[in-house]
Amino acid sequence: MKSRFREKLDKGQPVIGSFVKITDPAVVEIMGLAGLDFAIIDMEHGPISFETAQNSIRSAELVGISPIIRVSENDPVAILRSLDIGAEGVEVPQIRNAKDAQITASSARFHPQGDRGVCRYVRSGRYSSMDRKEYFRTANEKVITIGHLEGIEAVKNLDEIMAVDGLDILFIGPYDLSQSVGVPGEVDNPLVIKQMEQIIESAKKANKLIGTFADDITSAKRWIDAGVMYIAVSVDVGIFYNACREIATSLMK
Repeated sequence: MKSRFREKLDKGQPVIGSFVKITDPAVVEIMGLAGLDFAIIDMEHGPISFETAQNSIRSAELVGISPIIRVSENDPVAILRSLDIGAEGVEVPQIRNAKDAQITASSARFHPQGDRGVCRYVRSGRYSSMDRKEYFRTANEKVITIGHLEGIEAVKNLDEIMAVDGLDILFIGPYDLSQSVGVPGEVDNPLVIKQMEQIIESAKKANKLIGTFADDITSAKRWIDAGVMYIAVSVDVGIFYNACREIATSLMK
């Protein structure tokens, strides 16, 4: 059965989610109950461990939100461990060229599409209760690979990155991109916007799905209108801070 996430993308509809840094799995559960399509469990920035991530994945499955793990680096072991504990997909930082893209795509899939480490005695294989042939076949069909384009090197090598089979979504990291063009943190700077727009247009021509991060709803709408299909809006800690700040500034004199 396809996830809501997959069904929407197959219909050409954008999917909406957010990053998760808080370790309590209730956060992912709440995001799902609120109607978001995916949660990016962030193991690159923040305190989340694989054990914590596994419980957040369980919460995601309860409420129909797709659990994506952002690994700390483009490492085959980190990718296979994320998928072994049940992540629907992996989001991988610093994809700079075709070689990086190929490592991600291959590490996330079993033979013949890739060379993911093989073990069915894991949560994704239902701890060996799942038929082995079905497990290895369906795992390849269901997995989602997302590669971060975060610097000028990736932009220069965009055509060769897009030519790699098995990288499902190209994710523009606006903050790292801003640093790469010399304006760190200025994600609305024309230099950053220009690079992002060029990537999106190139991806459209190549029939590739593009994702990105937006600090707020206004920015998210802008990029959806531009053709972004996978949009991560803010981060759980930022969402909570803004809600608390609104209460404090509105009611406290």
